Amino acid sequence: MASALLALALLAAVAGPVGWRLRRRPAFVTGRDGRLSTSTVLALAWTVILVWLLLTILAYGLTTGGGTRYFTGEHGPLSSLTTVYLPLLGGPYVALIAAKAVVGIRLENGTLAKPAARPTDSGRRPLRELIANDSGRTDLVDLQYVALSVVTMLYVVLFFLSDVSGGLPDLPGEIWALTGAPAGAYLVNKMATRPNPVITEVTLKDGTVVVRGGGFTADARVEVNGALLPTQYEPDPETLTAPLPEGPPSTFTVVVVARGLRSDPYAYAPAAVA
Repeated sequence: MASALLALALLAAVAGPVGWRLRRRPAFVTGRDGRLSTSTVLALAWTVILVWLLLTILAYGLTTGGGTRYFTGEHGPLSSLTTVYLPLLGGPYVALIAAKAVVGIRLENGTLAKPAARPTDSGRRPLRELIANDSGRTDLVDLQYVALSVVTMLYVVLFFLSDVSGGLPDLPGEIWALTGAPAGAYLVNKMATRPNPVITEVTLKDGTVVVRGGGFTADARVEVNGALLPTQYEPDPETLTAPLPEGPPSTFTVVVVARGLRSDPYAYAPAAVA
């Protein structure tokens, strides 16, 4: 029990400053579009957990008086570090580095749209961005990556707390697949995502619908409730304006069509905007 309390205290000591740093400057875990980066957040979380595990094992070994003898032997507390835990950490970091490279290349080639995220009133980014695409809709690939990673983290943390003296939990070597496979699917999704236009905001002004986002082109058209409207394009920032028909409904769905590709539907509702 005492060793578990010591481990929890060290977890607070490691995770606390990281959380405080992210609270003050969340840009540390955001992408170049200003949204929370799924790959960055998960890689950081795994780093914090591994650092906590190693510090706790070190503290336990020193306080129990075992000295160097505690860390030696075929079944020492760090025996599974290279066979299980470093591969477990490798998947998220490969996904992080490769995803940054893929997104950067696709942005330079114009095959991906990444409009800047709308600022929030609190200045913090919503956690939902970890499992959502740039339009705010839940992305199944991101969802499975986050969900399986969180389950694996809980598996590691709870088994470690149940027997701190045993060192790193003796997990099956195949458990790295719970982070490696989702990370691979996440990366493939980044490579395969089509350059669809993205809507980030819709407003009304003097009978005109104003659509902001990214991936728009000069021939882009605004579609309201299935009806195409005559549209004007402004490149900086990327904005589309279109006159609404007389007597439009108070709520309607907006879609942008550009280069033959359609954006995710954006549901406009005055109450939501207010």
